[in-house]
Amino acid sequence: MSSIQWPFPDLRAQISSVKARAGDRVQSWARKRQGSDPVTTRLRPGRVYILPTGVGMIFGFMAFAMLLGSMNYNNNMSFVLTFVLVGIGFVSMHQCQRNLVGLELTFAGADPVFAGQAIRFRIAVTNESKSARYGLRLHATGTSSDTHDLAPGESKVFILPVPTTRRGRIALDRFGVRTLFPFELFRSWAWLHMDISGLVFPAPADDAPQPPPTTVAHGHRQHDARGEEDFAGLRKYHEGDSPHHVAWKAYARSGQLLSKQFAGADTSSQWFDYAAIESNDVEERLSVLTRWIVDADRTLEDYGLRVPGAEFKPAHGEIHRRNCLETLALFQGGQS
Repeated sequence: MSSIQWPFPDLRAQISSVKARAGDRVQSWARKRQGSDPVTTRLRPGRVYILPTGVGMIFGFMAFAMLLGSMNYNNNMSFVLTFVLVGIGFVSMHQCQRNLVGLELTFAGADPVFAGQAIRFRIAVTNESKSARYGLRLHATGTSSDTHDLAPGESKVFILPVPTTRRGRIALDRFGVRTLFPFELFRSWAWLHMDISGLVFPAPADDAPQPPPTTVAHGHRQHDARGEEDFAGLRKYHEGDSPHHVAWKAYARSGQLLSKQFAGADTSSQWFDYAAIESNDVEERLSVLTRWIVDADRTLEDYGLRVPGAEFKPAHGEIHRRNCLETLALFQGGQS
């Protein structure tokens, strides 16, 4: 027996498209109505919305049915039970909205990630009231944070992970906070429209070509007042380095051979040049450069970067790595 074919195979996709467009229009309307929020925003009563959940609607229908039954049979105990249930519903509605009013939300930053990883927006939620807040959760399109409780005067950082697919700045224009406390009969929520964003580096290439060869600059050793050489840091071990300059303690910890670098001694470095990569694809070139930078930084090798519009002299360290990767993340064709 052949299966029955749905006469409108694209209907589900069309419904999803209509819902998405409606959601975008509602979001645009809400942003125009509320405007942009500062990075620290306190929730006022007028910004907190509330609606019954599915369970709440069933609860209300049952309470209404019991009221009709009580009126029909004129049973005092039924009236008492009905009014108790109605009272629970009103208390639940009041407490659900009150659970969000007065909360203070502050953008606490977002660490850069590579394309394809989830960027973690940090939102600090502070409860300055004298009553505890329960069951709080942040949410955005397609993602949400863990659920947390806040004691009186307590502040917690909520992590809102947002997936990424491309390099550049990713904006979190809209996110919300919601709660189902106390009995999940009502859902209370508030939307925030902060102008916040995070930085996404290009994804390191998996099959990048070999980086340019290392060049060695000859220097003159410097000595301190006691005649000892000034230690300047660690670098990748090169064949021919003196065994006396090998950082054996670092090797015991990491299993990687590193040589001690002294001020005025011979230094090795690499230049990573955008124009020297044999590819016509901009994103592929940026991914190769990212791979070279990540590998060189891991081995403490000095490296420089040349891209159209920017140049960084050979160095190493977290600040140098961040500057180079940020330039690649914001690179725009012939401009950075």
